[in-house]
Amino acid sequence: MYGFNGRLLRVDLTAKKVLVEDIAEDLLEKFLGGRGLASWYFYNEVPAGADPLGEENKLIFFSGLLTGTISPSASRYSVVTKSPLTGIWAQSSSGGRWGVDLKRAGYDGVIFEGRADHPVYLRIDDGEAELLDAKELWGRDVFETVDMIKREDSRLNVACIGTAGENLVKYASIMNDRHRAAGRCGPGAVMGSKNLKAVAVKGKNKIEIAHPEDFKRIAGDHTELLGESILGAGLQGYGTNLVLDMVNNCGGLPTRNWQRGVFDRVDEVNGTAVTEKVLEQAVGCFACPIKCGRKTKIKSGPYAGESGEGPEYETVGVFGPMCDVSDIESITKAGYLCNDLGLDTISCGSSIAFAMECFEKSRLTVEDTGGIKIEFGNAQAIIELIPLIARREGIGNLLAEGTRIMSSRLGGDTADYAMQVKGLELACYDSRAAKITGLAFATANRGGDHITAYVQGPTFLASPFLVIDDSEIADPLEENPEEAHVVKELEDALAVFDSAGSCKFMGMALDAREWSETIRALTGWDFDVDEFRKIGERIYNLERAFNVREGITRADDTLPRRLLEEPLPDGPAAGQVNHIGPMLDRYYELRGWDPETGKPTAGTLKRLGLASIAKALYGG
Repeated sequence: MYGFNGRLLRVDLTAKKVLVEDIAEDLLEKFLGGRGLASWYFYNEVPAGADPLGEENKLIFFSGLLTGTISPSASRYSVVTKSPLTGIWAQSSSGGRWGVDLKRAGYDGVIFEGRADHPVYLRIDDGEAELLDAKELWGRDVFETVDMIKREDSRLNVACIGTAGENLVKYASIMNDRHRAAGRCGPGAVMGSKNLKAVAVKGKNKIEIAHPEDFKRIAGDHTELLGESILGAGLQGYGTNLVLDMVNNCGGLPTRNWQRGVFDRVDEVNGTAVTEKVLEQAVGCFACPIKCGRKTKIKSGPYAGESGEGPEYETVGVFGPMCDVSDIESITKAGYLCNDLGLDTISCGSSIAFAMECFEKSRLTVEDTGGIKIEFGNAQAIIELIPLIARREGIGNLLAEGTRIMSSRLGGDTADYAMQVKGLELACYDSRAAKITGLAFATANRGGDHITAYVQGPTFLASPFLVIDDSEIADPLEENPEEAHVVKELEDALAVFDSAGSCKFMGMALDAREWSETIRALTGWDFDVDEFRKIGERIYNLERAFNVREGITRADDTLPRRLLEEPLPDGPAAGQVNHIGPMLDRYYELRGWDPETGKPTAGTLKRLGLASIAKALYGG
């Protein structure tokens, strides 16, 4: 099987058994690996209504089709599970080298089921896999855990959880390569619920390629293209925080928990500020010609001398403008803490910003917070709160639940400023300033997510994706139902990227024809643009079918009240709110979903080769 090993590991944690299974070739052709294949196993093996932190839930890792090849930025793996934060389908992906090493160890994926009766970790060494005792690792944070495992063999690459995952923080991440995170939706909590501390891998398995000379030529052309692109140069120079100025200039940078869309001190936290104040060098994932990662060191203030990676744009956004903080050293320190403790920075920072608004409006008091003044602008409070969240101590126990559960417990009007969709906290793009992003937030299968359809490219960033025929948005402040196709097609295309194991930034530079050419050269399949798009659509509908089975309906495809009813008070988008109804109608029509329920029709599922899913949802 060119591009694949054709094997997975099934790990029964309850019985402490590790089995090797073959993967049917037709499944690889239908889903490509990564997110798609993991979601297929997940739908078929996790029963409806399973407790996300119970034994019935599964934790499924899969590398992508291109992962580990010389195709530029092909480094990624996906984790699919049922989210403890949202209660629905969850997927998180990460780069670095861990996914590459899993594939080179001889396996395309690992399925964890059941629950160990004591802490364990899985070691995979050139095809040989065994469960080992992790009692000495339990209670350790990420960096120490990695160091302890690598003392046994420095060649091992480690994916693990920190304190947050052990304590079942609802947005705990799985960290690999120390600083890379499969962060969104709380997969680290699922890992912790299974008493699984880490997965350590190494291997030297060769990935076979159907047409090696063609593949080498294509990969070289794509690497050159990325290296010469404006996008590549900008990301290498300033990292993902390059976009902060652009978003602020559109009036869509969430500030003070989305009460404003403009941050007046943006120059203190933008890409230039990170470069001048903390950057040491650019770093990249495996086979990446861009190197958007930031190796940093804090040079002044109370955290001087500390070093690590980051902060990325989202980390700056949530701990900076969203909390009304402009101290880039404190923001950088907050990112370091989240990486070591194993926390998703977006949900963590959003939960703190939510608490700040609650404190501002007296929904939380110093008696509730243990004396911490959780006020907007209080950078020290952020640094104090992050470890409390990871340990679930004091007020941290409430913040560890995420904003939807926090607001349900605090009651009153606090739900109005819990900035989440389906339980997942929104990323740092205010959709009142670019309306079509509201549709993308509302329809994302894992909740209020920004990279399910990275429509911010052709809106906030004026950077068109070439994977679809027409990604231009005539006016970001207009809600044009005919532009709903952009969201739908980007969702499908980015599902393919996640399944192929490639970085989404590649989607800004390559079109569907070039992607199809790459996959054809690697696998030898008769693969064209139509198949590229059909696979993305198949994966997206499979995920939606799982959510429908869990009770998701059209009523859930909406936005927080603040975005729907509260106009932005100032800036270029002043006076704007979201009205997504007509766009959602058109989106459902394009998707082939029932307009009343948002449920994929039986005809749509059958057309995409998902007849068994249609039967499960509709009977017959």
